[in-house]
Amino acid sequence: MYNMAKKQLWVGELRTARGNTIVFHDGQLPEASKGRVYLYNTVRNIIVEYVEDIVKVNLHDLDDAQVKAALEQFGDAWKAVRAEFMVKHQARIDLSKVPDTAPPKKVKPAPEPDESSDVDIDNFDDPDDTDDGDDDYDEMGDNLDD
Repeated sequence: MYNMAKKQLWVGELRTARGNTIVFHDGQLPEASKGRVYLYNTVRNIIVEYVEDIVKVNLHDLDDAQVKAALEQFGDAWKAVRAEFMVKHQARIDLSKVPDTAPPKKVKPAPEPDESSDVDIDNFDDPDDTDDGDDDYDEMGDNLDD
């Protein structure tokens, strides 16, 4: 039965209701999510993430001759799929290895007070404020006769 403690690369058979499939488990692959395991599925020619508790009971060891035959038949395809998988998964960042320090915070200089704002402004006389007999209009410019 499935036991990775002995080997770095385990080759076995996944027995399901759909049929039997040769699978590879490589201990050098990145660790799958908790409770899951990566297996190379030779029928689908991809590395699949399986729920370990479900798949473990359906994994069975092959004898040495069957392992050798499986490696001869699927070894090249396995290496190609493994290389592609590793490239995709090495892009992920292991956050446990990232230091907890943030870049130094940039301090903005305090704005200098504007000297012109301290000067009192004399009463500003608007030449348009003269009352030159426009009694027919209110402050909004509306005609009062309407």
